[in-house]
Amino acid sequence: MKPAIIIAAAILAGTALQVAASDFDGSKLLVCANMEAAYCSSGQACDSGRPADIGAPNFMRIDLANKNIVGPERTTPIMNVEKSSDQLLLQGTEFGYAWTLALDVQEGTLAATIVNRDQVVVLFGACTPH
Repeated sequence: MKPAIIIAAAILAGTALQVAASDFDGSKLLVCANMEAAYCSSGQACDSGRPADIGAPNFMRIDLANKNIVGPERTTPIMNVEKSSDQLLLQGTEFGYAWTLALDVQEGTLAATIVNRDQVVVLFGACTPH
């Protein structure tokens, strides 16, 4: 391969990665699927399974422009947003629980915790731009 073709390919690959990364930086509406869940209570072993088994939604939308997460039954306000080069951190509270969602801005994968003084729910999933 000629050096000019190699350089052009490298530039195009880098541009494609930047475009894909911008899909998950909070500038677009995201549809997310929760794929794994764990539920833990103080003093007991944790249970794991599907999100619906523990009352978590299978799908949700992250709407950073309007600062909320929309599930099938309710909308939860996002109270805190922290952006970095590799992740987007979202936080809020609802029904006596605090929650944190961490979104990988390169891959679109997510990890979330929902916690009160006695219980913790952990969710893992992935998002796609809508």
